[in-house]
Amino acid sequence: MSLHIYNSLTKKKEPFVPLEGNVVKMYSCGVTVYDKCHIGHARSLYIFDVIRRYLKYRGYDVRFVRNITDIDDKIINKARELGVDSKDVAEKNIGLYYQDMDSLGVGKADIEPRATENINDMIRHIQGLIDSGAAYEAEGDVYFSVRKFPDYGKLSGQSIEKMLEGVRIESDEKKRDPLDFALWKHSKEGEPSCGDSPPWWGPGRPGWHIECSCMSLKHLRCETLDIHAGGRDLIFPHHENEIAQAEALTGKPFAKYWIHHGLITINGQKMSKSLGNFITVEDAVKRFGPDDLKLFFLASHYSSPIDFSEEKIAEAHKARQRFAVLAQDAARLNGDAARLEPHPDAQSIIDAAQAAFIEAMDDDFNTPKALGVLFELVTDAHKYKGRPGADYLVCQAFEMIQRLCENIFGVNVRFQTVSKELKFVYNVNGISVQKTVEELLQERQEARKNKNFKKSDDLRVVLKEQHGIIVEDTPQGQQWREE
Repeated sequence: MSLHIYNSLTKKKEPFVPLEGNVVKMYSCGVTVYDKCHIGHARSLYIFDVIRRYLKYRGYDVRFVRNITDIDDKIINKARELGVDSKDVAEKNIGLYYQDMDSLGVGKADIEPRATENINDMIRHIQGLIDSGAAYEAEGDVYFSVRKFPDYGKLSGQSIEKMLEGVRIESDEKKRDPLDFALWKHSKEGEPSCGDSPPWWGPGRPGWHIECSCMSLKHLRCETLDIHAGGRDLIFPHHENEIAQAEALTGKPFAKYWIHHGLITINGQKMSKSLGNFITVEDAVKRFGPDDLKLFFLASHYSSPIDFSEEKIAEAHKARQRFAVLAQDAARLNGDAARLEPHPDAQSIIDAAQAAFIEAMDDDFNTPKALGVLFELVTDAHKYKGRPGADYLVCQAFEMIQRLCENIFGVNVRFQTVSKELKFVYNVNGISVQKTVEELLQERQEARKNKNFKKSDDLRVVLKEQHGIIVEDTPQGQQWREE
């Protein structure tokens, strides 16, 4: 099966065929840096990083661009609220944005252009639209004339009449038509301006929509993108407007495939600071860790809405522990399958799992199904315990799971050891002593060997209650994992 992607433009799943051989030119709408990133941003940043990773895994040469909006009404309003310069607001939040990406383990795009660094290109794009008759200047502002673009609405599926129902024109509005949108905004008193705009426009700044159209085509050096990605909330008007202002200038399709991820609610409610359920990336990573957060995202198809709750994060943590148990088994064997007795079915089991994983991901990046394949492989590896060649299968299974999870999902499934510096208080004959995890586990092994089961049980309780470490006795010996 070849890779198929659900295309939001055509409303159907299509075979993925890039425009130029195996080169994939991919663009994703980035953040507007007026505040800290939240977990909705985290899902967007992460899921498109997974898609990029998988495309590379399948042999494509991916060239990925994701913008940063660092001049915008939201940034100006935040600066006014704080009594600082808008550039300071942008710079501070760009720094926090990159910290969040590092903490999540999400890679940067190949190019991450800032709007303020591409203003003159936007001005040329806007002037080209004016020259073609698709845009007009009005007292220093420039607007795109929506009715001059017959295909307007093709992405969102809305008619001009339907759009007009939700539009109200203000009494002092300069637009010729309520549907027209701003390409250039004349700066009001006290507002920043940028770029060398024509004198008859006056000082100002670009509209939000023109930024993405211009920077995507400029930095990917093309007139048609292979993939344009973003959140479902951006389909209208942002992506609809991007299409209009790009295609009106080039006369070419703006993007071949459109990919949109679903949105996040918190315990069934829309995320909002006023409701007190606004969760920043920084807080989420501190509380839950990046890997559990990623598994939570992967457990739902990227296009589906998801509801965030601590119970669902706990489920993701338990799921990751299934990988951790297999990792411990492999670590006990030093992960060296070559020196072990081969399992007669190992290669066919591994090959079948890898093929099923690829089949799931080729089906519009179906991460829940792909994860299910890996968990089924964990079950298969445990099912053979105690049989000839079982250790070989454990090592082979974990090697594949580790490779796919770390290279494609960016999830660490290796066995997590607790810091050797961490001390546990343990009461021995009325005297409190401090011991490391390793010391306590060794002591517990000795107790079992000497049939001192009370001490063994006491140590099990200490490990669980003081750091959530679960100790299990198996035919292969003592094993432990995080709770």
